[in-house]
Amino acid sequence: MSALAAGDRRRLSGPASLMLVAPFVLVLIAVFCWPILQLLSASLFDPDFTLRHYEQVLTSEFTLGVFLRTFRVSFLVACFALVVGYPVAALMRSLPPMGAAIVGACVLIPLWTSVLVRSFAWTVLLQRNGVVNEALQGLGITSGPLSFLYNEAAVVIAQGHVMLPFMIMPIYQSLRAIPDELPRAALSLGASRTAVFREVIWPLSRPGVVAGFLMVFIVTLGAFVTPALIGGPRSLMLATLISGEITENLNWPLGAALSAVLLVMVMLLIGLFSRFLRFGRVEM
Repeated sequence: MSALAAGDRRRLSGPASLMLVAPFVLVLIAVFCWPILQLLSASLFDPDFTLRHYEQVLTSEFTLGVFLRTFRVSFLVACFALVVGYPVAALMRSLPPMGAAIVGACVLIPLWTSVLVRSFAWTVLLQRNGVVNEALQGLGITSGPLSFLYNEAAVVIAQGHVMLPFMIMPIYQSLRAIPDELPRAALSLGASRTAVFREVIWPLSRPGVVAGFLMVFIVTLGAFVTPALIGGPRSLMLATLISGEITENLNWPLGAALSAVLLVMVMLLIGLFSRFLRFGRVEM
């Protein structure tokens, strides 16, 4: 059997292996590399070679403020999803397989609904005559309607709800990989439940936490629908700014430069986080 396997490897080590990989490489070039080259070309030629669009992106106080707001909101969304998602993942881990499957289905069902529909639902909930304001007034907590829409807090809550599945599932997979014997052994040796979580469960679940945090953070950096509907013009984020430059101002080079800077920042973040991820383990 080993001789046959070695022969197969030798046969696939030459042109045959290149033929197998070629379709995937062509697809990658078509759907990823070529659009990025077009993006860079649009940002550098207007029509002659120029760097003034990048200079405008990196020196404009307005643009830098939008970048700062986008990163701040993305970080807060990731923190919100972590605080809400970790207990849900822990609950799924503690349930029997059928119960975990039901909770997992409830977590994933919102992904079947359009982001636009979910954002409109949050608009209905948070508006001045919405369910939240009516509940607060009915309980006597507030004497009048409060303004929950068109601010960063509303964007964090609504976008955090959209991103919850991307945080819960990686954490759940990390928790599932922890053997039941480890917490039991720690408890049998006299450790409190708080100590077991701090010294055993949390360190072993950090790969899922880091993966989920990174996924939520990066996806939120490019979020468009929810910030545009919930945040409004006062909470302008980068994707909304790029869309406005391209579709309203017809300033394609500036929009391409904004997109290119965001792409570089995301790649740097992925490289930074990858230093903490080594074959499913987090070095911290």
